[in-house]
Amino acid sequence: MKAATATNGAGAATREQAAAAEAWVREFKEGWRAPVGPEPFAAHFERVLDPGIRLIQPQLPELVGHADFRSGFVAPLFAMIPDVRGEVERWAAHGDTIYIEVTMHGTLGGKPLRFRACDRVTLREGKAIERETYLDPLPLLGSVATRPKAWPRFLRSQALQLRHKLRKRGKR
Repeated sequence: MKAATATNGAGAATREQAAAAEAWVREFKEGWRAPVGPEPFAAHFERVLDPGIRLIQPQLPELVGHADFRSGFVAPLFAMIPDVRGEVERWAAHGDTIYIEVTMHGTLGGKPLRFRACDRVTLREGKAIERETYLDPLPLLGSVATRPKAWPRFLRSQALQLRHKLRKRGKR
């Protein structure tokens, strides 16, 4: 992991903000290093996610809370790419906001898959209250489209997302 930059707009972050950012990135890095399945992955991250976490990502509905994190993000992700893992390339912090560049790796349709993303994470008291992911979904969708072996896992992932959406709609 490359060195962090932490500022508060005035040029320097508080020591508490810098320490919280470093600790959070360590947990992020550890959580993505070698996930051993959806349950341990979710349990690891829930320790550093506020119970009301707001998650925003392309191709997914906005998710709020630990239950949404599990059913709307973790379950579909591991359904499609069961060996998913991430490698932090670099990160920077600005006050309570962290930017993390990560390269995702896994197997999709029997072939290696690799794509990059950038997460913007907002912390409050050392826990993430919001995470927005920026990525170009076209390489991932292109890999699905050109790998027929990936179609069943992709469809299962989409079914989990649809089930999550319908469950959320029924709660309203």
